[in-house]
Amino acid sequence: MKLTFLGTGTSQGIPVIACNCEVCLSENPKDKRLRTSVLIEHKNTTVVIDTGPDFRQQMLRANVQHLDAVVFTHEHKDHIAGLDDVRAYNFKQKMEMPIYATSQVQSALIREFHYAFSEYKYPGVPELKLYTFDDDEFAIKDLTFTPINVWHYKMPVKGFRIGKLVYLTDVNRIEEAELEKIKGAEIIILDALRKEKHISHYNLEEAIELLEKLKPKKAYLIHISHLMGKHDAVMKELPSFIELAYDGLELDL
Repeated sequence: MKLTFLGTGTSQGIPVIACNCEVCLSENPKDKRLRTSVLIEHKNTTVVIDTGPDFRQQMLRANVQHLDAVVFTHEHKDHIAGLDDVRAYNFKQKMEMPIYATSQVQSALIREFHYAFSEYKYPGVPELKLYTFDDDEFAIKDLTFTPINVWHYKMPVKGFRIGKLVYLTDVNRIEEAELEKIKGAEIIILDALRKEKHISHYNLEEAIELLEKLKPKKAYLIHISHLMGKHDAVMKELPSFIELAYDGLELDL
């Protein structure tokens, strides 16, 4: 299985106007982060988790020629806004795009992309086929997903365990019963927004504390705002088994 970090950043803390902070002015490509999303490839299966506003750019940059499905963690705009651009895969693959989401997320998708779900569709709109999941394990061809329930302040968000990998974005609380689903994972990908505390995301200290409790062989931090600081400087502060993820990083699992 191969995982590619399509984006590791967030809308949180990104100024509307030009910013002169050291991160925004950095020449290190690891400090240039698009919105958080991952691509997972295994045998003949290619799946994306979340389609943020940068989805089209990310897929072009990664040269993704085929897509079997999209899986959503939650309905916030920075995780769903790019869904319209699956239409290129509709055209190329001559099929509807399977969309895996909870009922709550599906309601948001139908509201935001109403034209794709209307009875009388305008030619060329994205063709989407919704599949509902909740707590039960589900499979997309060669990949099996075990949902993990986490909290993004008061919003329920889905993380996933895929074999020895766990993926958790937009989270600041995980109940003990759900932590049991994570234990024993070799690789954990976890939300860490910034160093200061935040109402709905783990900060750096909280993420490290949780990962030291769970003890994976390797961990990667995602959903990183520019308020975290520069990549190379933060890396020096981390335990040896934890790294900041960066756009384009590939893992062979």
